[in-house]
Amino acid sequence: MRCVIYLRVSTKDQAEKDLTEDGFSIAAQREACGRRIRDEGWELIDEYVDKGESARSADRLQLRAMLARITEDGDIEAVVVHKVDRLARNMEDHIAIRAALRRRGVTLVSVTENLDETASGRLVEGIHALMAEFYSANLATEVRKGMGQKAKLGGYPHKAPLGYLNIREPIGGRQVAHIVPDPERAPLVRTAFELYASGDWTMERLAEEMAHRGLRNRGRGGHYRAKALTVSGLASLLAHRAYVGIVEWDGVEYPASHEPLVDRTTFDTVQELLAARSMRGTRERRHHHYLKGLLVCGVCRRRLSIQYSKGTYTYFYCLGQKDRRNGTGCRERYVAADQLEAEVEDLYGRIEVPADWADGLREAIATEVATRHVDTTAESELLAQRHEHAEAERCKLMEAYYVNAIDVVMLRREQERIGAELRTIESRQAVLDASLDDWQEVMDLALRFSTRCATAYRRGGDRTRKLFNAAVLDEVHVRNGHVVEVAYKEPFDLLFSEPKFEYDDVVGARGLEPPTSAV
Repeated sequence: MRCVIYLRVSTKDQAEKDLTEDGFSIAAQREACGRRIRDEGWELIDEYVDKGESARSADRLQLRAMLARITEDGDIEAVVVHKVDRLARNMEDHIAIRAALRRRGVTLVSVTENLDETASGRLVEGIHALMAEFYSANLATEVRKGMGQKAKLGGYPHKAPLGYLNIREPIGGRQVAHIVPDPERAPLVRTAFELYASGDWTMERLAEEMAHRGLRNRGRGGHYRAKALTVSGLASLLAHRAYVGIVEWDGVEYPASHEPLVDRTTFDTVQELLAARSMRGTRERRHHHYLKGLLVCGVCRRRLSIQYSKGTYTYFYCLGQKDRRNGTGCRERYVAADQLEAEVEDLYGRIEVPADWADGLREAIATEVATRHVDTTAESELLAQRHEHAEAERCKLMEAYYVNAIDVVMLRREQERIGAELRTIESRQAVLDASLDDWQEVMDLALRFSTRCATAYRRGGDRTRKLFNAAVLDEVHVRNGHVVEVAYKEPFDLLFSEPKFEYDDVVGARGLEPPTSAV
């Protein structure tokens, strides 16, 4: 009888080893099948091998090649396998494959199981196929359960993301798999987050820069190849929560045991930029301007975007105009960029502090900062209580989930709420944690800057102006084509916004009103 052998293992590791937890290697299966063929006196005409392929799907190259030969050539009388589960671990696929063999009069021979075409033989074969499907499904369930439990304990259950390495270490008498920072590429991942968090880099430019610095994808077997990260690949990396010490499994977040590569503040800043630029819907690399991202519509509070007309003229327009299709769009007009450039430049002239004011203003600021520092003590204590309460609430939430008191949907929703609250508390606490001396130093620097900011801004190029704006201005509101209101960043809000102390007490009656947030 003319026959072929079909061999299969699920993993590459099994292809090399003689015996594994999941069965015999290719070599062991080949030897057993060859011995059966020799004992029966059959003729072996070919061999088909699928290495590292799951039997849960019939989409295997060598299996399809064997079935095609059986259908087209008709030169095969028997297919020899080591066990039925080598052919399929899915009852539906097993039935389809057996039907194809029977139509061509091909016998299926299992070395370790007795199969025949009698009613009882088909029953036994069906039982073997069902057992193979059950084993496969149960194995997948157990593996997934184990991975879920690992995530709950803070372990990373997947292949290490770029910047980390998968390692195994002996802990408590057994080999434990976990991830550690890649000494070569972890610093590059940190750099990517820090650069993007600055707000000065588009995704396209950052991808080029990181490729230049040597950040590469991984090839098979964990080896890094020369191919650089794509723009979408870099965006996925910047959104990956593993870098901030979080493990995600089935939509649930768990505190990770591995070392974070990025601090929470930087990570949250990156996520905000990614979300904002995604909603903006424009390709930033086409539109660069040092006022971009700073200007806000004074009517609808949407951001102003930029447009080039005929490649020469630059205009700002409210993104709210795009909502006109539903009848709610903003109707603020387009504004020439050079007009707004001039008004922001004039703004710096208005807020510049006269040099002879500086000494008196410095004393008043010191008093104000000291007062603010005292006032923050009570708020800091309250924040600590809120933080402790939120952490306790998060622990109770996880306990409730573990005992099935709440479902995963509620867990995710509550995790998001508590996480947002903790981020708000930590952000505010970071501001309050600055010492009085630190505040005084910052205010001295700000005051020195404020006495000559107009001249420096006027003389600076686009990049210098962008840096000035990023440091001083939070938002510039535009209405009817003109700057109408300004919000300043700390500590410049103390100098330029509505005064919290009387300037007359500082410089005497000079007839010059202090600048306010209304321009």
